[in-house]
Amino acid sequence: MTTTGPAPIRIFDTTLRDGEQSPGATLNLAEKMEIARHLEQMGVDVIEAGFPITSQGDFEAVHAISHELERATVAGLARCVPRDIDRAGEAIAGADNTRIHVFCATSKIHREHKLKKAIDEIIRISVESVKQARQYTDNVEFSPEDGSRTELNVLVDITQAVIEAGATTINIPDTVGYAVPHEYGHIFAFVREKLPVIDTKDIYLSAHCHNDLGLAVANSLAAVQNGCRQVEGTINGIGERAGNAALEEIVMTLATRCDFFNSTANINTSKIYPLSRMVSNFTGLSVQRNKAIVGENAFAHEAGIHQDGMLKHRDTYEIMDPRDVGIPASKLVLGKHSGRHAFRDRIGELGYTVDDDVLELAFAAFKDLADKKKDVYDEDIEAILDEQLDHSSHYWDLVRFQVNSGTDLISTATVVLRDSAGVEALDAAADDGPIDALYSAVQRITGVATTLEDYQTRAVTGGKDAQGEVTVRVRHRDQTVRGRGLSTDVIEAAAKAYLSAINRIRSIEARAVPATTMTETDEAVVDVAQP
Repeated sequence: MTTTGPAPIRIFDTTLRDGEQSPGATLNLAEKMEIARHLEQMGVDVIEAGFPITSQGDFEAVHAISHELERATVAGLARCVPRDIDRAGEAIAGADNTRIHVFCATSKIHREHKLKKAIDEIIRISVESVKQARQYTDNVEFSPEDGSRTELNVLVDITQAVIEAGATTINIPDTVGYAVPHEYGHIFAFVREKLPVIDTKDIYLSAHCHNDLGLAVANSLAAVQNGCRQVEGTINGIGERAGNAALEEIVMTLATRCDFFNSTANINTSKIYPLSRMVSNFTGLSVQRNKAIVGENAFAHEAGIHQDGMLKHRDTYEIMDPRDVGIPASKLVLGKHSGRHAFRDRIGELGYTVDDDVLELAFAAFKDLADKKKDVYDEDIEAILDEQLDHSSHYWDLVRFQVNSGTDLISTATVVLRDSAGVEALDAAADDGPIDALYSAVQRITGVATTLEDYQTRAVTGGKDAQGEVTVRVRHRDQTVRGRGLSTDVIEAAAKAYLSAINRIRSIEARAVPATTMTETDEAVVDVAQP
């Protein structure tokens, strides 16, 4: 369902920027593009696609997404540092519907301990940065970082200054999740009262809340009650530390309680659940079962009293229709006799857009899996698609392997890999267990030494013929990446997961560019955890 209302709220999604900062949630370009397409189809107004100065990958994401999308505004983040803004400007150059989002810390604790600058100097830097950003686009957003802990008079002064410099959106972030709803709402009411220009010049006030105290959504809604017209957040609430405000919860609260807020978001809510699943699969961050709106138990009823009420009238225990958020009433079960047409239709229903080459690879993998198990479920198809979309960065493929392990035996593994030129390499290793031996052999062939930081395995679907999913997080030098592998053989899944991580490392190294030396004025470290 597409919601409309008397006071529309602009939805600003930062899944691809702030959300990707969740440890282990690195996305490649193909995955970012797929998420961005779905966000636009869902009706999201602004998509923050990355922080261009931080990496070549972020620069490429902002550039590619801003040039492909037609309706949504695509934003790039920049500190109030000249080269940050120039880099963001380069990323959006030539695209039609763009924004540069600049930020500078304003709270007393940040001024004294991080920037070591007086407020007058911070205001001057912020004004100059907004003017510089305006050279690339008329759509400039400014954020006083740690705004919720900034003195109200300081917020008013810097807001007035950047509006006069040309900022069209002012975001007041609760950067560390410290605020409570009444307090955060009052900030917006106070700034609007002191600066009537916000309403007369149609300036958007925006809320960006973190969830350190579990109040991100409540704080965002309190801001809406006090004149905020843009809300920022992420799908599934992912992000730095405890995450960001969950956009699906904000959107459905406004839709369900429009009578109270008299505001709503112009979002096609039926796209929410497929996008939630997509983000979870691509990032490797599972959605908790009791998560509001998109959790596995969100529309599940087990208690006898609840079941009785549901049978008599659904509204007794459900305040939303699951179909409104895209949760299907039943699952389409595919098997080995299913054809390419049915497979393509199901991919579309799951919210994916793939080209013919990816479709053929995914269909071949689907038919291979269908020969091994009776039924192929939605989770299986999503896992296959995730694996195929990651193939763009493959430098090594698993050809075959053999492991030997048992009581009183030294575990050994023999592995054959094929490189991108089609050349096969064989090596073997012995270690404490079959997985350790397998990974040691892969390291010997690829020449990439890593430290395994996390290893998780689960069944993607139920039954004795379920696919096994292995997710790993490895560290190579100062880089942490994830890998994911699927197979009905859990050891093969482990090998694929580790090789996926190796391929991501190779891909990152291939795209690496020399870092620009920073001066003290520009800050010593790129702080990607902000605003």
